[in-house]
Amino acid sequence: MKITSVEALGLFGKSPKGGWSNEIQPDDSIHALVFVRSSEGHLGIGSVFTDARLVEAALEVLRPLLIGESAIEPMRVSEKLHQNTFWMGHGGSITHAISGVDIALWDIFGQATGQPVGRLLGGNYRSKVKAYASILMEMPDLMRKRTAFYRNQGFRAIKIGWGPFGRRESAKLDEQIVRAAREGAGDDCLLMVDAGASDAFWPNGLNWAVNTAAMLKNYDVHWFEEALRPDAIDDFLSLRQRSPVPIATGECITRRQNYLPWFEKRALDIVQPDVTKVGGISEQIQIARMANAFGVKYIGHGWNTAVGLAADLQIAAAVPTADLVEYIGGSPYIDDITVGGWSLDGDGMIAIPDGPGLGISLNKDALRDVTRDLHRVLGA
Repeated sequence: MKITSVEALGLFGKSPKGGWSNEIQPDDSIHALVFVRSSEGHLGIGSVFTDARLVEAALEVLRPLLIGESAIEPMRVSEKLHQNTFWMGHGGSITHAISGVDIALWDIFGQATGQPVGRLLGGNYRSKVKAYASILMEMPDLMRKRTAFYRNQGFRAIKIGWGPFGRRESAKLDEQIVRAAREGAGDDCLLMVDAGASDAFWPNGLNWAVNTAAMLKNYDVHWFEEALRPDAIDDFLSLRQRSPVPIATGECITRRQNYLPWFEKRALDIVQPDVTKVGGISEQIQIARMANAFGVKYIGHGWNTAVGLAADLQIAAAVPTADLVEYIGGSPYIDDITVGGWSLDGDGMIAIPDGPGLGISLNKDALRDVTRDLHRVLGA
């Protein structure tokens, strides 16, 4: 079974409000879908958390390495792509695009074998997982309303991130935001805080992070995420040693090799690679297993699409300790583009699809609203 085509489609027009320094312009696309076809007629779907223009350019480089290759050997084929593009941006847009290709190849592998990806990764430890609503921080009154809204939608875990937190040079405001979030979510809801220190020109350092972590303990915060700039590994180590709450990071790191120093230094409690950037399912599962060997908890970063969420769920099925999955609150790219959508049970759990591959089908009508050239790729 051979690969016959590889195409990408950007998602436009309905990008959720993010922590971007410059909000999305009409021609910007922070997500792209990747479609891989096999000689036997299978269509695999992947997702990339990168501007579609970069994904399309990367595929021009990758396509000659892919066409005619096996469509059912995702780990080997993806490693071939990494090995042959090292000098073209190891860890950058090329790696991001490989993520989408790899996810699509795992989808085809599952379709061809009639098995969900989670089982192909070694076996299913769970059939459902708790979803946490991932939402932006707001000023206190609105923050209280936002967390209450998602609590009422059935979520039993909520993460608040970015927004004004840490950006107004006001410890008082930071605490007011967290207090309001806790009041809206309720005492029995998991609450996580994401400072978003990968933001452009992040103003704070280690002392701010240590003091903020002490404040978060008062509100029973489950973890403190991206409290420092992404490359500040020694500061993360110092923060973890001094913080009364668990420290999480990892969404900006790519390739499994680059996570090893973080594990060896014990610089984090929770590692958060993003399957749509890190190199795909092939890389993510290896990082998760490495984390387990070092006693670090794996919970994937998932600010992505319904396709990325499906990949996150399949990995969560195969990782013993992956008891949470990230779910963007209010994103049409999550809620609308798959047939049947997603739903929570009474405990805030989301079912892991058990069909072949990723176990999802795309809603073409919904895709027409967020893509510009659907007919070229899907003939729709």
